[in-house]
Amino acid sequence: MLTIEQKVRFEATPKELYDIFLDSKKHTEATGGKATASSKVGGSFKAWDGYHWGKNLMLVPGRLIAQTWRNLDFKKDETDSLLLLSFEKKGKGAELTMVHAMLPDRMGDLAQGWRDYYWKPFKKYLAKK
Repeated sequence: MLTIEQKVRFEATPKELYDIFLDSKKHTEATGGKATASSKVGGSFKAWDGYHWGKNLMLVPGRLIAQTWRNLDFKKDETDSLLLLSFEKKGKGAELTMVHAMLPDRMGDLAQGWRDYYWKPFKKYLAKK
């Protein structure tokens, strides 16, 4: 099993980052891929035009998101991965810590995918605000 850990600084508040993940419209605008999200524990989400999806396991507004996560590359018999996103105020901005655990070993390219399809687009989206 593979675990990807990343820390990224943003010029935003922890609440703004949290809201981008759990608001369908903001998530879609920030990434450029259609997203449907839920801000409730047990609620489901889809992102990047249905490429990946999961359910909210635990939500602490403005601080923590824990979700099951899988994408179209998962085999049917593979267990969902676990995505943990935590948000912390750092100076005038915020630091997002991502731990994406229980991934199939062959999915190491997701580390770059997070950078290219989430962190870079989030920074561009926030710069326009």
